[in-house]
Amino acid sequence: QVQLAESGGGLVQAGGSMRLSCAASEHTFSGYGAGWFRQAPGKEREFVASITRTGSSTHYADSLKGRFTISRDNAKNTVDLQMNTLKPEDTAVYYCAAHKGYGLRARSDLYDYWGRGTQVTVSS
Repeated sequence: QVQLAESGGGLVQAGGSMRLSCAASEHTFSGYGAGWFRQAPGKEREFVASITRTGSSTHYADSLKGRFTISRDNAKNTVDLQMNTLKPEDTAVYYCAAHKGYGLRARSDLYDYWGRGTQVTVSS
């Protein structure tokens, strides 16, 4: 079973940048696809980005394209989310997730493992 732990959240001003990292306990993390989701207060969890096992393909929520970048380092068992030009509406708890399948996945119910989340707050 894969355990995921997010880090890098905190408080940032609008227009700033932040990088989240997700560390996986599984040394064969390259055998899992991964993604990031977020959940704002009073809202449902929403898809942010996904990445394939090798990192060769990525997929983003349409509203976040161009500002967010997902990447992974299988040698370090990590998946990162670089967030630029942050807006107050990006404020949410951000979750890392992993699945045992192939390809890109945007639906949260298709993921097998979840981290506990990290809070990102963007002040105006």
